[in-house]
Amino acid sequence: MWKDWIRPFVRPLPQWSVVAVAPPQQAVTATLCWDGDSADVTADHTVASLNPLVIATSVDAGPHPVLKYLDRATGKLLGVLRLTRTASIETENTSLTLYHVAAGEHRCLGWPRRPWNAWLQNRLMRKNRASNHLNMEPAVAQRLMIAYLCPRPVILVSVDAPGHRNIFPMDLIGPLERSGLFSLALRSTNVSVPTMRDVRRVALSGIPATMKTAVYKLAEHHRQPLPDWNELPFPIRPSREFGIPAVAAALHIRELAIVHSQEIGSHTLFLGRIVSDDELAAGTQLHHTAGFHQAWRRRQGVPFAEI
Repeated sequence: MWKDWIRPFVRPLPQWSVVAVAPPQQAVTATLCWDGDSADVTADHTVASLNPLVIATSVDAGPHPVLKYLDRATGKLLGVLRLTRTASIETENTSLTLYHVAAGEHRCLGWPRRPWNAWLQNRLMRKNRASNHLNMEPAVAQRLMIAYLCPRPVILVSVDAPGHRNIFPMDLIGPLERSGLFSLALRSTNVSVPTMRDVRRVALSGIPATMKTAVYKLAEHHRQPLPDWNELPFPIRPSREFGIPAVAAALHIRELAIVHSQEIGSHTLFLGRIVSDDELAAGTQLHHTAGFHQAWRRRQGVPFAEI
């Protein structure tokens, strides 16, 4: 019993929780606030780069807006990101604004556990810096966790071109609703980036939560292409318009025609138009959220299903 009591004081919460959520997530809203004005950007903001940490949105909210994450059911403020405008992107007769994440804080844990948990997490990140694939300073990683208060869906991206085929998981994705664009922020070292820039088309498979193990195994294909589609551990089916191999058991398959790409820090931001969107099955999709968000929901008696 005493071990359960003392554990929060000697071990940090997990940075990330892997959860099952029916898409699109309805648990958290994101509101961009500036100069007495505000806009719902739940379906209109995305992470464009991890290093530096950059948010992209279709809303120009001035030089220093605040991005607030609120629990939809209770209206409770869960976290805040303080943004600084850095640049804009003009493409397809629309404009996107890029914001550097300058600061952030969350309200999912009370005092003194909130700063103590952050200290424990930061100490662990520094200790494991060599194996930390995010390659971020701990303070920036804490801000990234706040961006994940809106649970982020995991998809498998399929690329198919002469001499190159690949499939790999991503969660730095999402609609930029007002522009009509859909974004993918892919680490620029990914082996498929040149091919995606060349062929300008991909298929996106929304993954059932039950496929977690198979999906995570495919993370190795960020570094090396897929030798043969027949080597996948699950059946595939051609996407509707492009005929790109996609996951047969997917909840939905979207085809994306890429209209713009550019490097932003550590990542290449791909912007595309949805060519087809096939809803194939109902169910819960693999999502990631912040560990402290799941801890808050557990205290409220409404945790996400963990997988």
